[in-house]
Amino acid sequence: MKRILLSLALVAAAGTASADNHTMGVEAMDQSVANGIVSAAKVTAENNGWLVVHRTDGSKPGPVVGHAPIRAGETTDVAAILTGPVASGDKLMLMVHGEDGGMETGRFEYTLGAKEDGPVKVDGKLVMTIVTAQ
Repeated sequence: MKRILLSLALVAAAGTASADNHTMGVEAMDQSVANGIVSAAKVTAENNGWLVVHRTDGSKPGPVVGHAPIRAGETTDVAAILTGPVASGDKLMLMVHGEDGGMETGRFEYTLGAKEDGPVKVDGKLVMTIVTAQ
């Protein structure tokens, strides 16, 4: 029973969601942003898309401060280059976005609230995790 509870806790901490027996999620830890990059150890998505870094107050996504392309399936060691200032102590939401509805494939076109290249949701929940910049 302890092993099952530990497994459930790890899945919750990693920011995963499940759809049609495919587990989507973002695994990342608090990290230094001194090199201008935020990394995720692993991102799992059903389709090609984006790992998007949002500022957050800890509950909802704010402005985008970085992004990186991801492949359908599992992508490891995803490094998103920061495009806005991030200070030590800032909370960042690392979220899976799709590659849908934009004018150009392979170009990140999302702006906060837009539908182009928007957030991926499973059962109404964002596929994301929150980390703290060090």
